[in-house]
Amino acid sequence: MDWEVVIGIETHAQLATRSKIFSGASTRFGAEPNAQACAVDLALPGVLPVLNRQAVEHAIRFGLAVGATVAPRSVFARKNYFYPDLPKGYQISQYEWPVVSGGEIKFFSADQEKTVRLTRAHLEEDAGKSLHEDFQGRSGIDLNRAGTPLLEIVSEPDLRSAADAVAYARALHQLVIWIGICDGNMQEGSFRCDANVSVRPMGQDELGTRCEIKNLNSFRFMEKAILYEVRRQIRTLEDGGSIIQETRLYDPERDETRAMRSKEDAQDYRYFPDPDLLPLRISEDWVAQVRAALPELPADMRARFVQSYGLSAYDADLLTGSQALAQYFQTLHQLLGGDAKLCANWVCGEFSAALRRTEREVQEAPVTPQQLCDLLRRIQDGTLSGKMAKELFDVLWQEGGEVDALIAQRGLSQISDAGVLEQIIDELLAAHPAQVAEFRAGKDKVFGFFVGRAMKACAGRANPAQLNALLRQRLAG
Repeated sequence: MDWEVVIGIETHAQLATRSKIFSGASTRFGAEPNAQACAVDLALPGVLPVLNRQAVEHAIRFGLAVGATVAPRSVFARKNYFYPDLPKGYQISQYEWPVVSGGEIKFFSADQEKTVRLTRAHLEEDAGKSLHEDFQGRSGIDLNRAGTPLLEIVSEPDLRSAADAVAYARALHQLVIWIGICDGNMQEGSFRCDANVSVRPMGQDELGTRCEIKNLNSFRFMEKAILYEVRRQIRTLEDGGSIIQETRLYDPERDETRAMRSKEDAQDYRYFPDPDLLPLRISEDWVAQVRAALPELPADMRARFVQSYGLSAYDADLLTGSQALAQYFQTLHQLLGGDAKLCANWVCGEFSAALRRTEREVQEAPVTPQQLCDLLRRIQDGTLSGKMAKELFDVLWQEGGEVDALIAQRGLSQISDAGVLEQIIDELLAAHPAQVAEFRAGKDKVFGFFVGRAMKACAGRANPAQLNALLRQRLAG
């Protein structure tokens, strides 16, 4: 039987505020356990929550960025469940009336642009953290995270593969960083994804029973976890079993998912409006102010790069992978005075590869836009071949320096003097009459032999296009 994979993603983005969503306690990462848990976070008797205005503004920014509806009135609810790191015995969240509804995320997967619809994005507080590793036979509770502001972003089940799910998550990750509402640090738990995975026979409209894989904090683990879960579900169904709706965890050491607990439905949480919090009202003026302060969004910048610079949609997508990379490209293009394709090829190619290889951010790159511009000018005027330019780029990255000085010091200038090249070719043809005869008899493959020997004779410095043209001219007799 052919099976169709159905995936929806729930993402918890920690909002970039200095204080928590309902208290003044700090959200700084790395403090001693329980050092940043105040009376409100601890749910001491008589305390009341006070909503963080900046958290609401971040939610509005997100809603506008994805083309969603920002609700003029939304309501906070109590989500009731018991867990040791949840002091109140409930989590303050939103249920029936979220702050953001609808919207969509566009992304590229396998060079194709795709769209995932969003169901909602709602504000809520984070729970604390249970610590098991450092306590033999016991668990510790750290409430520093309790009350940390989160925006939970829920997608429709529009994804059909693990690769698409990762591409969507990357695009969402890029967006929340781009608009400044989340730092995106997955290692610190600032951006966490839960994948709801099910399978169904190809062509069936009804959804299969889903399992939720919790707290995937790396894109690599997300893909591996989904791939394993899909195989597990298909194997179970083909063996005559049934899928149980449950929450599962991914074990990267064993590369498998395992059952954590049965999956609750909404009614199990007994949601009801929080009596301590008034409905949240967002005015049109407030939305307009937030809209005016938004930066140019990735999708708009991609469209501009395609329209104004004549770049492919794929190149534009790569260049807008981060604001810093997009700014590097635009600065380079401005300095060079044009040739967007050449700039894009180098920024997406050698420059981005060097960033990955050395695990640096764009801001930390040792090659400035001005240095790369100087390098590209020498390609344009024929001083450097593409191969020479790549060699010189590596020198710039590792040692720094000034482009023209390095070209002179290392003797890297390209030979474009026709007289010099003709002399090299004539000596080469005179030394290999048999190969000349073979070429003139129709064996065109021999041409590569002459190109290789000519390049060797000039230490690889010949202008390739000019050398090829002159060589064919001389061989033709």
